[in-house]
Amino acid sequence: MDMRETILEELKQIESACGVRVLHAVESGSRAWGFASPDSDFDVRFIYIRPPEEYIRLDEPGDVIEWKDDGLLDINGWDLKKAMIQAARGNATLFEWSGTPVIYRTTETWERIRGVMEGYFSEKTAVYHYYGTAVKTFNEHLTGETVRYKKYFYALRPLLCAQYIEHCHAAPPVLFEDLLKMDMESSLRSAIDLLLEKKKTTTEGEFHPHIPAIRDFIRDELPKQKAICERMPDDRNKDWGPLNRCFAETIGFERKKSDTDSGLVS
Repeated sequence: MDMRETILEELKQIESACGVRVLHAVESGSRAWGFASPDSDFDVRFIYIRPPEEYIRLDEPGDVIEWKDDGLLDINGWDLKKAMIQAARGNATLFEWSGTPVIYRTTETWERIRGVMEGYFSEKTAVYHYYGTAVKTFNEHLTGETVRYKKYFYALRPLLCAQYIEHCHAAPPVLFEDLLKMDMESSLRSAIDLLLEKKKTTTEGEFHPHIPAIRDFIRDELPKQKAICERMPDDRNKDWGPLNRCFAETIGFERKKSDTDSGLVS
């Protein structure tokens, strides 16, 4: 059984064991971004829906399923309600799950939800997210004498995503190679090409000398993106109406006319 079949079987087990339906399941992390190491695990993320009656319980169930993390498979998912709340907040990670090219399972229901979600992408929220990811990686992993090459990507990709948003005013592509289609200095492009080649044959735990052109780009770009983010206006869509209607339709909730007429529903 190959890994895709294994993952699909895991999704079936999740549905059976947890009493949910998986609407969308994708690869996240380095395998989705296009720079996996030979020993990279599979980061599977999914959105699920519970039976309608579960959404009107006073003791509402948890909104996350932590299914497996065994070194090879890292599988967890969000409840639909949690996902749609995060969409309203412009959660950049959710938009990546929605746009990743590595899809294990999806549904027409999710495509309809995705169409509504697109109206809630926030440039400021996304840039803040990508800046935060990059600066955390830089401070924790890129200031020493040597570096694990994979850590470069965890700062490079977010900064390129932030640049993409700045220039294109849209959600950035998930694939790293698509981000590389943007204009950049030839020295940086050559250094990234070298890094990509080295990454194919190195494991995640190996330490190597720094690549100056990449380290310098990350160091210099971080304050630029911080300043850009601070200047950006709050562009979050604060109209919950489309999301609320989509959520109600998806879980099968219909307001009864008799209840409305009798004054039970205001």
